[in-house]
Amino acid sequence: MTRLVMSGAYAQSYAALLAKVQVVSAYPITPQTSIVEKLADFVATGKLKAEYIKVESEHSALQVCVSAAGLGARTYTATSSQGLLLMHELLHWASGMRAPIVMGVVNRAVAPPWDIGADHTDTMSQRDTGWVQIYAESNQEVLDTVLQAYRLAEDPMVRLPVMVTEDAFYLSHTVEPVDVPSQELIDRFLPPRDARAVLFPGVASRLGSFTGPDHYVEFRREVARAMDRVPATFAAVEAEYERLTGRSHGGPLSTYRTDDADAVLVTMGTAATTARGVVDDLRAEGRKVGLAKLRMFRPFPTLAVRDLAATVDRLGVMDRSYTFGATGPAATEVAAALYTSPHRPTISGFFAGIGGRDVTPGEVRRMFGALLAGEPTDVRWIDLEEQQELKIHG
Repeated sequence: MTRLVMSGAYAQSYAALLAKVQVVSAYPITPQTSIVEKLADFVATGKLKAEYIKVESEHSALQVCVSAAGLGARTYTATSSQGLLLMHELLHWASGMRAPIVMGVVNRAVAPPWDIGADHTDTMSQRDTGWVQIYAESNQEVLDTVLQAYRLAEDPMVRLPVMVTEDAFYLSHTVEPVDVPSQELIDRFLPPRDARAVLFPGVASRLGSFTGPDHYVEFRREVARAMDRVPATFAAVEAEYERLTGRSHGGPLSTYRTDDADAVLVTMGTAATTARGVVDDLRAEGRKVGLAKLRMFRPFPTLAVRDLAATVDRLGVMDRSYTFGATGPAATEVAAALYTSPHRPTISGFFAGIGGRDVTPGEVRRMFGALLAGEPTDVRWIDLEEQQELKIHG
């Protein structure tokens, strides 16, 4: 194990290096570019024996990965924001073809207007494409999760693509100490890809071609079944990784001081770090609050959410994106998961951190305050409330 100081972007690059990816397909976009730049350096210096393919767009980048995965290669690409939106068509192709691609996504606001700050709208817009989605809180978690993602994606019971996301600039351009496992250890954890259902040059076969309604439903059902097998498979992958490295990031829904909490806030990504500190401060003041970090959004950890809800009466969900529904996407999923649950706590939705605004301790305190006070559960734009107070009080 070697400890290096690196950005979240480089954590993706080093994980791809350790995974011995065979094809890297690259197109630049802020704030993702440094991921593929570092991989280009690894390839140019001979550290990574891979085909590095420069393409003309993000759409082409994912097409290269889909095609290479169809030939049995271990593939990697990365993108952000508008680039991910341009990939939309190929995201469906990747999951429908059961291509075990791993993609790093640096979460960034979607234009217009142009904004390069952290925002989850880009990946939330792709939540129904058949990709596993995992949201990281730290650079260490980024590196570990990319390696786990390959084990998960390539497992014969899953064979689905995975996107590992990190908040723009809070992780992608911020450096932290990261423990990098040895190549020998990762070779034990992640053996070469067991290629199955792939094409072989010179052998007549087809993959992802036309079918009619008499068979199409069966294909979609197989994707759904594969997604249903993700939770148990991921638990086994995490357990093996913890045995080898001593590190665990808490599964799909990581909880903190929730056992006796009167109110729990659900967060995603880097907001969990701020919220965890606020939980400690409020606990010191005698207020029983807790935190649940939603690490895996697809498949949604319904059973874990129900277990959490069984012990708490007030549940808040912070979304770092806005969708045009009753509430934010994460809050909607939490509410749906608990619809038939024996115990259904009051659920409050909060929007914060949109477009890269800081999620401050004061904003998190405001969320907990609303939960503990039993205030109305309508969606609240915490960002705007705090800005308005700053204007009023100078």
